[in-house]
Amino acid sequence: MEKEMTVERKFITKLEKPLVQLLKLSNHTWIDYDKGADVAYVSFDKPQRATDSELLDNGVLVRKRGRRIIGLTILNASKILGI
Repeated sequence: MEKEMTVERKFITKLEKPLVQLLKLSNHTWIDYDKGADVAYVSFDKPQRATDSELLDNGVLVRKRGRRIIGLTILNASKILGI
């Protein structure tokens, strides 16, 4: 019998291809998933305070510092990422 995938493993599998592209944008990328809040956090450098943000229609909050995108906050991550 095949073992059921954990939420974390599904998250990684779903993001595998996009993560490869994200890693090309930054030397360091941090990813955290809060299962209780169902929110995924992606930071493209050491986590830092954003000076601006934009909420997209799909529930993804794009965090910016100046003109540079420093991270993403994915609300309802399990639904958006299909995990």
